[in-house]
Amino acid sequence: MDAVRNPFVPGAGTSPPELTGRGELLSRADVALQRVRIGRAAKSFIATGLRGVGKTVLLNRVMQMAQDAGFQAIFIEAHEQKSLPDLLVPELRRLLLQLDRLGQLDAVVKRALRVFKSFMGGVRLKYAEAELALDIDPEAGSADSGDLEADLPELFIAMARAAQARGTAVAILIDEIQYLNERDMSALIMAMHRCAQQGLPVILMAAGLPQVVGLSGRSKSYAERLFDFPAVDALDYQDAVLALDGPARSEGASFAPEALQAIYATTQGYPYFLQEWAYHTWNAAPASPITAGDVDRAYPTVLSKLDESFFRVRFDRLTPAEKTYLRAMAELGPGPYRSGEVATRMGRKVTSLGPVRNNLITKGMIYSPAHGDTAFTVPLFDAFLRRVMPEFNA
Repeated sequence: MDAVRNPFVPGAGTSPPELTGRGELLSRADVALQRVRIGRAAKSFIATGLRGVGKTVLLNRVMQMAQDAGFQAIFIEAHEQKSLPDLLVPELRRLLLQLDRLGQLDAVVKRALRVFKSFMGGVRLKYAEAELALDIDPEAGSADSGDLEADLPELFIAMARAAQARGTAVAILIDEIQYLNERDMSALIMAMHRCAQQGLPVILMAAGLPQVVGLSGRSKSYAERLFDFPAVDALDYQDAVLALDGPARSEGASFAPEALQAIYATTQGYPYFLQEWAYHTWNAAPASPITAGDVDRAYPTVLSKLDESFFRVRFDRLTPAEKTYLRAMAELGPGPYRSGEVATRMGRKVTSLGPVRNNLITKGMIYSPAHGDTAFTVPLFDAFLRRVMPEFNA
């Protein structure tokens, strides 16, 4: 098969040629955006799911929908090394300056810029360039206390009113939101709550690992009333077939039914793995239709690519103790796992392993689907651990 014409696109956050199985969530996002745009109330949402289900792809699509609907939109990716203010300040500065350029001198927009200048003076940012030249005096007494839970709501309200004055709305999109700490999450929830109470045109659409639901609840008890938490899961067989067969047929090729079944069984329907297997199977196939034999020939190449990149980049961030804990989980099968079972397999007490488990949750490697249970956030990671650490030594 012609590798140049290969329609499949494995990659982090790369939009697949056929986005299937996500119509309901995209429809809900569209309704929410349209309601906010005309001044009606709509719940923000935080999509949750494991690695490889396409959360970033969905968020990028929602970003495009927001821009097409006339929103001023910002997109940030949270991570462990930066606080929420560090992430927000450059994007909010850009957004407010854009609002300032949209029309004639407006007191509401100018006030938003002054509040933003005050906010920058109140928070301690990790990089000096965040305090980029802003030729305007701060709004003394507004968003400058240094208390993020007090200051961020004031800033969001000023920003939303500025957007309203310009006849537009604001969409804030945050990927990997589980990396926010409880203080930052609490401030963000409070800011959105205050804007919702005042009917202001701003909406938050985010994505993160499953533990973000618990993080939100711990940060603010009313989070579940402010946000929806739609789950993004693996594709069912029919949607997986559409994701594979449609792009192939657009290039004049096809998959034999047994090839589709083999790829689905191996990938368990996770979109990222579907793209990887389809991409390498296409390149391994001599001609169309692509057969189950072609899937088998591609298998070593796919595993090698995944082990070198998708899995390895996560594995290399772990301490020896964390690797051993995860390997003990993998020893027990696909999971979920009871914390006591993991401890028993390691010959340790549950309480002694609490810090290791907590660190793995913070790093986004595992989550707790139910009290006392633990599961991998990365699909198929248990099999990778058994390959890379063939001998389990507690």
